[in-house]
Amino acid sequence: LVRPAARLANRRDVARMALGALIGVPTGVWLLSRLDPLVIRWSIVAIVILLLALLMSGWRYRSQPKPPVTIAVSAVSGLLTGIAQIGGPPVIAYWLGGAVSAIVMRANFILYFAISTVLSAISYVWSGLVTAEVLVLAACMAPLYAIGVWLGSRMFGMASELTFRRICYAMIAAAAVFSMPILDGLLR
Repeated sequence: LVRPAARLANRRDVARMALGALIGVPTGVWLLSRLDPLVIRWSIVAIVILLLALLMSGWRYRSQPKPPVTIAVSAVSGLLTGIAQIGGPPVIAYWLGGAVSAIVMRANFILYFAISTVLSAISYVWSGLVTAEVLVLAACMAPLYAIGVWLGSRMFGMASELTFRRICYAMIAAAAVFSMPILDGLLR
């Protein structure tokens, strides 16, 4: 997915996003190793719900992305990525709020999240958070993840712009609900 995305994405905007993530991801990993996990989880749920409410309110970022705003958004995204691998909402809120076509938006997402994934992997390994248990769990989940990516890439383009946005909103809402610590007894 990365190679075609690199051709379609706004590479300048993605590079600015990567700059913010370079700051945010290591900071998030550092916080992950030091803060109470329950506080982190509830904070992330609150942030996701607030960003979703903002998007669903109809607000749109109408002007051209400005470098300082782009970097700030990605620094927050990187922080959330480092803490809990949920750095999507700030970037999604920023790019979904703009007047960018679904094709460019999707390409931006793919390219940015590929870069932030590499930054995350380096930060997790560097901090000692990657253990044998984590690697086994990742290996077990990899086939399901690959199937999801493959299905999503095959289905992209089948939906209108409005349906695409609604699917994004539903995915954000599901992430918020399923991340709530109060549901641990039911879901974990």
